[in-house]
Amino acid sequence: MTILVEACVDSVASALAAERGGAARVELCDGLFDGGTTPSAGMISAVKAAVRIPVFVLVRPRGGGFVYRDEEIGVMRLDIEAARMLGADGVVVGTLTGDARVDAEPLRALVDAARDLPVTFHRAFDLARDLDQALETLMQSGVSRVLTSGGAATALEGVSAIASLAGRAAGQIAVMAGGGLREEHVQEIVHRTGVREVHVRGTRTASQPLQPAREQVRLRKPLPADESAWEETDERRIREFVRLANG
Repeated sequence: MTILVEACVDSVASALAAERGGAARVELCDGLFDGGTTPSAGMISAVKAAVRIPVFVLVRPRGGGFVYRDEEIGVMRLDIEAARMLGADGVVVGTLTGDARVDAEPLRALVDAARDLPVTFHRAFDLARDLDQALETLMQSGVSRVLTSGGAATALEGVSAIASLAGRAAGQIAVMAGGGLREEHVQEIVHRTGVREVHVRGTRTASQPLQPAREQVRLRKPLPADESAWEETDERRIREFVRLANG
């Protein structure tokens, strides 16, 4: 049986390269430097027009953990509906509670919003307190597949746990191995786990020639060291800026 390779991409060029390379599906994201966020409507449309293979769209309203407020779940539902209308072949989501369990209620709402589209639960799964319990919750929530490294830093380190999860899933839900997956490890992981799907990034460094007029101007900045943290607007600071600007 052929092993399905899903490539994680963030551009039309990457999606085309994945298709030419033989990937059978792409997961389309934005903000991969931050673990992936929802791509724009324009990007979804452009990738769908460019490739023939299925396009699964990541739906994640921000970086910084996977515990979401009600308004963020509302945004995710709208993004799922938009992705469906733009021709997405599936969606990718993940919701956790503050005590590191799958947050089942909002997850079911997202599955309902997807309607007939298959839903993948992404590697937020690997942060769950009890992977067996988390897998059971996913199977009860109508999720089609789970992407996992077996709760380890990489799929190679978590290979035994992935094999155990695949055995527990027993065809009720697809288990897709991913997380730091490299060419030299993929055969071992497939053989040891029995998974039929693997998820890869498979990138090279690219750049556009540019001679900046001012080398000291830097627009990128480091992400927070705490992966559950993100930046959001501080009302107090904005108020102070408004006061000072008009003082």
